[in-house]
Amino acid sequence: MDISIIIVNYNTPKLTVEAIESILKSKTKYSYEIIVVDNHSSDDSVRILKGKFPNIVVIENKQNVGFSKANNQAIKLSKGRYILLLNSDTIVREDTIEKMIEFMDKNKKVGASGCKVILPNGELDWACHRGFPTPEASFYYLVGLARLFPRSRRFNQYHLGYMNLNEPHPIDCLVGAFMMVRREVIEQVGLLDEEFFMYGEDIDWCYRIKQAGWEIYYCPFTSIIHYKGASSKKKPFKIVYEFHRAMFLFHKKHYARKYPFIVNYFVYMGITAKFMLSAIINTFRKIGG
Repeated sequence: MDISIIIVNYNTPKLTVEAIESILKSKTKYSYEIIVVDNHSSDDSVRILKGKFPNIVVIENKQNVGFSKANNQAIKLSKGRYILLLNSDTIVREDTIEKMIEFMDKNKKVGASGCKVILPNGELDWACHRGFPTPEASFYYLVGLARLFPRSRRFNQYHLGYMNLNEPHPIDCLVGAFMMVRREVIEQVGLLDEEFFMYGEDIDWCYRIKQAGWEIYYCPFTSIIHYKGASSKKKPFKIVYEFHRAMFLFHKKHYARKYPFIVNYFVYMGITAKFMLSAIINTFRKIGG
């Protein structure tokens, strides 16, 4: 088996069906399997997926175990030389699987790679092209300096806007919406960290992959569509909470020991303040809706 494509579904049967159909339309000489993990959807997701795609593997969870653990369940069952994490709200091109495997086969030092991820409005999903969120990079991003100086190597350390987005090149971090990883890499660095419930697991995995000496590449010669921006801006409190908890976990795990107390203090205070502001804004959106 060349590649195992893993999709986590949670109450998104229509999107998941469209994602799978885009895979099945792929023109590729490589063998693949599709594994869907349903995180205890409250709708008819499992029935729909099993009925429409009898040849794929569907894992039915009895509770929502989170994105990391659900992917790990599938990775343990997978058989591919490569593992592809693919969001349920994505559409792959006909050549995406073919070109990405060809790239990985030719570049043995690359441990993980991702293609260009495009939003429905045609803009780049910058999450597919990132540096690590160091305290400095995060500060420049949060205060808006990265946006004011998108071509600055210093101020845009997070989204790396100074790089050529139309040429393949190494970066720090991919996005879990599309992330292809070698089997050998997973055997070396381990599975996704299940402490991250639904955010931050991709950054953490990329950090560990690079620490182990592997390269991570952004490959814009093919792309996918990510319907990330199509969902409502009204988010459940748990989504807002987990997003900010992931920031805290990542810093504590990888950076806290490298920085003095005062830096860590301001990082944690910044995360807390951002979380409170986001929660307040989200509450008013719900009231306004």
